Amino acid sequence: MARKPRSASNSLSDRPNRLRLMLRRLIKHGRVAVWLAPVAVVALLIAGLLHSTAPGGTLATLRERIGNATAFTGLRVTDIRIEGRANTPEPLLWAAIGVRKGDPILGFSIDQARDRIASLTWVEQATVERRLPGTIVVNLQERRPIAVWQNQGKFVLIDRAGQVVANQAVAAFHDLPLVVGPGAPPVAAELLDALTARPALMARVMAGVWVADRRWNLHMKSGMDVMLPEGHLGVALDRLTQLQQDQAVLDRPLAAIDLRLPDRLILRPKNEPHADTAGTQMPPPPPAPLGAKQPT
Repeated sequence: MARKPRSASNSLSDRPNRLRLMLRRLIKHGRVAVWLAPVAVVALLIAGLLHSTAPGGTLATLRERIGNATAFTGLRVTDIRIEGRANTPEPLLWAAIGVRKGDPILGFSIDQARDRIASLTWVEQATVERRLPGTIVVNLQERRPIAVWQNQGKFVLIDRAGQVVANQAVAAFHDLPLVVGPGAPPVAAELLDALTARPALMARVMAGVWVADRRWNLHMKSGMDVMLPEGHLGVALDRLTQLQQDQAVLDRPLAAIDLRLPDRLILRPKNEPHADTAGTQMPPPPPAPLGAKQPT
């Protein structure tokens, strides 16, 4: 017996509409939770904000509720990426991030995490991003140490701004210049920049010693001290460079070279009584046009 053909209306009704097809595909690929999560978040935000206006409602509790409520949709931390870390101690960094894999990704504050990370001494700037559905990205810009600062028998690393970077693992930075004395960090960059521009002189310097909170002495690798004037740092270093080229003063058995006065040069031989103005006076090369100043 011949089968009765289906009517056009019955044939069309048997076809699933577009919405059903989309849902079937989403279910097949396991993505329903991701599609529904934004809707759930918006609904919870509205409810949470209404609750936060009531006594006892806070942003922290709202965030916690949102995190817990959305965790079931798959919005949990699955990956934490750290970029730019070279010297920041990892245990301190992880503690500052304050989130672990498996935690609700909406349940922690990005701003608070960033502030905690930025408070670490190695960190100059930090950004924290939340990339749904499950990734946290932390990007660090670390401070760059330029010198080791010795003060009262302790050694710490400092950056260009004079900020203390770290007081541990200083030995790993033994090739950095050494500056000594109270008040040295904020002014160290000026001295180091001036010495870096004069590499032949820089190679002879063991440490810069900040004196009386106003001027530098250079302690040379030979044991000699070079007393620089207050101000006019570049002029004094150029004068010292010229003296070395013309008279090899840095190669002589001297205890000190006094450059504090622009119109005279005072050399103190080794084993001579300690007096800043004691020593043999030599005619210097033509001095720079600076006003005469009493040594301090």
